[in-house]
Amino acid sequence: MIAETVCSAVSAAGLGIAAVTAYRKRFLAAARIAAYALVPIALVMTGIVQWLADTAFSPTAWAGFGLLGLAWVLLATTRFAERRRGGTRKERRAAARAAEQPGAVAPAASAPSLSQDSRPASRPAAAPRSDDDFSDIEAILKKHGI
Repeated sequence: MIAETVCSAVSAAGLGIAAVTAYRKRFLAAARIAAYALVPIALVMTGIVQWLADTAFSPTAWAGFGLLGLAWVLLATTRFAERRRGGTRKERRAAARAAEQPGAVAPAASAPSLSQDSRPASRPAAAPRSDDDFSDIEAILKKHGI
């Protein structure tokens, strides 16, 4: 009963503020304030406030919310553990069976395709740089008088 009274008072105050705002010729803002002011009384009239009050003070409802939370934690934990392990039990069993089969072993490596004599010629090594590296930069700086 007190929730309905509070909601009615909030709606009445909001409608009063909307009227003052409309008096100041701010009709768009007044319409927006009126819309927000009508929400609490609409919730009372639809019965949502009563349902929320019954739920908030019901130990059975809170036990149900607790069980929902516990179920969510269990599901999240098992999903996390499953991802760390690498799949479901069926996938792990199938991988273990595939590893035990002799056909699953990698074939022996073949002989190299190039012999020792037929190696491609390597590129010649680059000539070591000397102190002439900065000669072009020095020329540009001298040209600009630096």
